[in-house]
Amino acid sequence: MKSCLIVDDSKVIRKVARHILETLEFEVEEAGDGQEALSRCEGKLPVGVLLGWNMPVMSGMEFLRLLRQRDHSDLLIVVSSTTENVMAHIRAPLEAGADEYVMKPFDRETLHIKLQLVGVA
Repeated sequence: MKSCLIVDDSKVIRKVARHILETLEFEVEEAGDGQEALSRCEGKLPVGVLLGWNMPVMSGMEFLRLLRQRDHSDLLIVVSSTTENVMAHIRAPLEAGADEYVMKPFDRETLHIKLQLVGVA
């Protein structure tokens, strides 16, 4: 089964994303910030990460930079999720190593399309 790690400080976003991903037959884990997400990636890397951007403790950008320094992290697909609609905020995660982005709030169809674009759904 495909696995996905949801990283977001919003419990509501994590709950919605979990529901969507489970209906798409993903095994789902959650993390409330980048530091917790790095810990979850210590053992087995998930196939994908749905990554929030503005979080306490460790931001999505910090997490992504540290993640991409690890061995085999190039096999991991990262989809950045943000409420920011300014092009610089969309481009920054892509330049830092994210594979795609999705605007919050997202629905099942939108997330599914983004996951198909990066080859994990």
